[in-house]
Amino acid sequence: MMDVIIVDDEPIARRTLRECCAREPDLRVVGEYGDARSALEAIRANPPHLLFLDIQIDSANGVVLARSLDPDNLPLIVFVTAYHHYALEAFEVSAVDYLLKPFDDERFRKTLARVRRRREAESGGERSSVLNSVLAQIERSARALSDARPRILAESGSRMHMLDVGQVEVVESDRNYVKLTVGRESFHARSTLQQAEKSLQSQPLLRISRSCLVNMNHVREISRTPRGDFIFVMAGGTTVTSSEGFRDPVRQYLERLKLNPLGRDSTDAPPALDPPSWRP
Repeated sequence: MMDVIIVDDEPIARRTLRECCAREPDLRVVGEYGDARSALEAIRANPPHLLFLDIQIDSANGVVLARSLDPDNLPLIVFVTAYHHYALEAFEVSAVDYLLKPFDDERFRKTLARVRRRREAESGGERSSVLNSVLAQIERSARALSDARPRILAESGSRMHMLDVGQVEVVESDRNYVKLTVGRESFHARSTLQQAEKSLQSQPLLRISRSCLVNMNHVREISRTPRGDFIFVMAGGTTVTSSEGFRDPVRQYLERLKLNPLGRDSTDAPPALDPPSWRP
């Protein structure tokens, strides 16, 4: 019997994986999580045999979570993604598996067959080495994607404008629309915040509340409110503030941007999802 933990910020995706696992007699789902912090705490407390892990989870992505796991007690990992650009060829030739959303029962069973073989054949050291190699390829793929500069169509007044996604500083939900801030100008597009996030996925977006994303390439200053929320001043002068519910994920993200003390190489240890409090 293999204990399974599912980590995905989309409830529908978690339900699909849970139902697929329920049809397999040797799988037992012991937990499912929609955020990286809760997932990491649960995995550290009771490591599963198998982990289904979304590559992109809230502001702390699945790569960071995977690097934060104990290499001496590493579960089998199946990465789950809706984005085909994540170096999927790296998975195909390695011992680390993936599921590309949407997947069907046949694809799930094929992945599970590989998982069962790996469980019998791999040592912990081999598993950790292969994982690190694939994580590095995912990160290279993400950096390559960030160099692409797609354009999106948005409106201002009665006119439509083609916007370079690299110029968008802030994305905010506004009922059935999203508001896109470029410098001192604002544009609107009929979309949800989640759809806009996918369209701007080449940019380093940070969700600071349920209704706001900031492009970290355009952040000029960051300060704190008396309550501890973060105030972002963008290059064009726009100011946005994080919400209480996103305070910890934002802090964790910013902590990873700090220079390492005493010149320590960032490769010496995996990035932590629970760093000390960040202060400007």
